[in-house]
Amino acid sequence: MGSLGDFEFPLNNALSNMAGEASTNPLDPEEFRRQGHMVIDFIADYYKNIEKHPVLSQVEPGYLKKRLPTSAPYYPESIETILSDVQDHIVPGITHWQSPNYFAYFPSSGSIAGFLGEMLATGFNVVGFNWMSSPAATELESIVMDWLGEMLRLPKSFLFSGNGGGVLQGTTCEAILCTLVAARDRTLKIIGSDNIGKLVVYCSDQTHCAFKKAAQIAGIHPNNFRVIPTTLSSSFSMSPEALRNTITADVEAGLVPTFLLATVGTTSTTAVDPLGPLCDVAKDYGMWVHVDAAYAGSICICPEFRHFIDGVEGANSFSFNAHKWFFTTLDCCCLWVKDPAALTQSLSTDPEYLKNKATESKQVVDYKDWQLALSRRFRSLKLWLVLRSYGVEKLRGFLRKHVKMAKLFQGSVLADDRFEVVVPRNFATVCFRISPSAITSATKSKAVLSEITNNCPRRSSIISTPKKIISVNELNNKLMDSINRSGRIYMTHSVVGGIFLLRFAVGASLTEESHVVEAWKVVKQHADAILSSHQLHHQ
Repeated sequence: MGSLGDFEFPLNNALSNMAGEASTNPLDPEEFRRQGHMVIDFIADYYKNIEKHPVLSQVEPGYLKKRLPTSAPYYPESIETILSDVQDHIVPGITHWQSPNYFAYFPSSGSIAGFLGEMLATGFNVVGFNWMSSPAATELESIVMDWLGEMLRLPKSFLFSGNGGGVLQGTTCEAILCTLVAARDRTLKIIGSDNIGKLVVYCSDQTHCAFKKAAQIAGIHPNNFRVIPTTLSSSFSMSPEALRNTITADVEAGLVPTFLLATVGTTSTTAVDPLGPLCDVAKDYGMWVHVDAAYAGSICICPEFRHFIDGVEGANSFSFNAHKWFFTTLDCCCLWVKDPAALTQSLSTDPEYLKNKATESKQVVDYKDWQLALSRRFRSLKLWLVLRSYGVEKLRGFLRKHVKMAKLFQGSVLADDRFEVVVPRNFATVCFRISPSAITSATKSKAVLSEITNNCPRRSSIISTPKKIISVNELNNKLMDSINRSGRIYMTHSVVGGIFLLRFAVGASLTEESHVVEAWKVVKQHADAILSSHQLHHQ
């Protein structure tokens, strides 16, 4: 091992090279300007060339650990070096949600306005937990939430101008938990906190899994989490009659119905629960109703889609994610409540170090009391930029364009008798699969086709041969995996009523009609190959 002198020369060099860096403040305006321009150029080039990347990342688990050093650098590294590593090591491990060939899950649509609004919010870097901590952050949020509520034609009772109010949460998961906690405490004030074990909550079998997690966190007994079954014949929407029957049985058992989660645009198939009739049932039992429109809420600013939230006037709270299909970068969940006091009574804190005259005047909103965390970001800034930069008219145009492209894809599916649309398309997501009849045709008389009927009619056809048994579900799963491995487009799936279906969700900001046409070609090419291979196998 060498002496310290052996390292003196390289150490002096390193110190000399660092001299300029050491004298630079980490928030030096001119250095920020220089590096900021470089990052903007990097991202602009990324968007320009995004189609060169496979949409679904093709890396293997643990790939990055093999590429990066085992510890953090002791001395500074240049932004040029770091961006080079981003390009070489990070980009290959990204699934490209902004790609025009991204049709998976639900969109995470971005925009110039949303991005720049995020930049402004990050630049100011305020921690807006109460009005005093940044009055503009609080007041802009209240104003923007009323603007957006009016665009959705929400009842005035949900707006600040009507004694309700809106708040920007991070995600729907937080919105559900906050409203559930408010409903829980409202009920326990009546029946006593010792009776928390009697509280019952309700949803359908298509409700997002976030609700189950919220119920666990809120202390709802696992045995009191009710899931109302749905069927293909009702397009997987919740039945008010089934809900009432379930509630009646619970009341007879001495339990207390507390909370109903209804969904407009379920994750699997974008099913829509009938809000009016469900709210009528809930009202008979004094339940809190939350409407989760995380995906589909955006499109309801278009008059021709507003009917999907008819009946929302009977609900207690309503939310949708502007970061899904409203061109506002993650994270930005819009939540409105009719009774803000129900939230604040459950979520407020009042330590001495946060006391101030503005709060004590009760003339201001302290958003820390509307959410789980204390600290909060200046999210309203990016939503404000989106609303101002595009206006209602252009936002509606963007959304309608996506619906038009989804209709185009659906038309292609329907025109090919090997495929079927599994459920009606409500918005810009098409749920489809290779149909059982396609397998019957492909295998001809060599295959014995039978239908699984123990789950649901038309659920999963089976091809039986002496050597191989293959189901329609398995075939569609293979189709999806083959498509996604190609990197040309990316889709995801779901299983509803025993049916494995592929979901084609249009909504990426860069997607044009040509991408949808090409996507259908990709689907057909891979279906041709898979069906042909099975036909040859059975000949």
